[in-house]
Amino acid sequence: MPTSGVRGPVRMTRRGLLGLAAASAGVVASGPLLTGCGQDSAKGGGSTSLTFMNQSRGQVKALEKLVGRYEQQTGVRVTVDSPGPANFPAKLQAKSQSGDMPDIYSTLTLPEMIPYYKAGWAMNLRPKLTGDWKANFSPIALDLTTVKAGTVNGLDAGIYSAHWEIQTMGLLLNTKTFESAGVGPNTPPTDTAAWIEQLKKVSAKTGNGAFLMAASLADRFLLSHASNWLTDAEIDATLAGKASWTSDGWRNGLKLLADLRDAGLIVNKTLPGGDGDNPTVEKGFFNVQDTPAIFDASVAIGVARATAPDFTDYVSMGIPKATGGTRKPRVYGGVGKGACINPKGKNVDAAVKFVQWLTEPEQAKVFVDVVGLIPANPKVAATDLPPQVAGFASLADAIEIAPSPFSSDARTALISGVQSLVLKEKTVDQVLGEMDAAQKRAK
Repeated sequence: MPTSGVRGPVRMTRRGLLGLAAASAGVVASGPLLTGCGQDSAKGGGSTSLTFMNQSRGQVKALEKLVGRYEQQTGVRVTVDSPGPANFPAKLQAKSQSGDMPDIYSTLTLPEMIPYYKAGWAMNLRPKLTGDWKANFSPIALDLTTVKAGTVNGLDAGIYSAHWEIQTMGLLLNTKTFESAGVGPNTPPTDTAAWIEQLKKVSAKTGNGAFLMAASLADRFLLSHASNWLTDAEIDATLAGKASWTSDGWRNGLKLLADLRDAGLIVNKTLPGGDGDNPTVEKGFFNVQDTPAIFDASVAIGVARATAPDFTDYVSMGIPKATGGTRKPRVYGGVGKGACINPKGKNVDAAVKFVQWLTEPEQAKVFVDVVGLIPANPKVAATDLPPQVAGFASLADAIEIAPSPFSSDARTALISGVQSLVLKEKTVDQVLGEMDAAQKRAK
């Protein structure tokens, strides 16, 4: 993710950020029409050459380092093809249609991958991932990648991808800016009221606010903060259209943005919107360094390493628990980068062995060191993580599990609504009412 930590409307990359499983239930297959009639190659075969189509530009250096090490250890050569995140989907689709799929390829969100799974281009890894291989994954990583029975029409229950990364969403804080305002960035505030008081001190120092978020991330921000009042089941009921956005839990969740506005804490008094809004926010934080605190995903740290490698004076943490909240808050998150194995390839057994090797602790540590990601392997110690990642990593066990995807109509209404909310053109109740109406119209 060289230019943006989080992609568009699909939850996860969700991802990214951010949750593969969070989009699993109730998903209707859509996307490219694929054929399952590819090359009828024999499984196994003892080939010493594998092909891996990689979507992540930010993980290329780590993969190149690892495939070199793997070839030295095993004699198996792995050729990594990285067409770039924008070109990857089209190239993968073309490969599937020509029956020339790679042995291994990056997995995207579940809605994007369903056509490939249904066409038989991804091995069901559940028997292996619940066996000896299981130790390389935290329970939440396996839970998030499991497609449960009945959640996707025409697809058997299973686990169709193996992931070496978990992503969470929260706050990034510029340590020097906070310290210059007399605020200790490594001492998390007790609640949102205390957080706002901290931000007021920082804002007084900068003279232009202290917090910024891309409008396109408003759904993640709301889903995280509203969890102070709503259970995962209640959140999922709203996402599925079975409950209203106008309940007190959502109202309390969105009100935090109005509170930040009223305290004069939003940088430039507006939220960036449109294409590239999150890269704009990340540029202000990592490159220009004129934005003291932002809401973003853990994948943004990989962005920073690619675009501003010399800037390391920052830490991460979750949104503080809500003042007056009634539940332990959870966070928006999910699995990050991982791979599918082509069961029709010429090198199936070798491909499984390579991906399994890729998820072992020693290789997981390379991803941590080079990319700065949160490892899915629980054997990587917290002390092995870079300090910038530690706060995001501490949230991994608090990821929300809401199977239904965020309605695109409700999301569009929210993104537009939060920009109007910050400009004082709409109230919290008006924004939630418009989300409710948009979701009902779409049903």
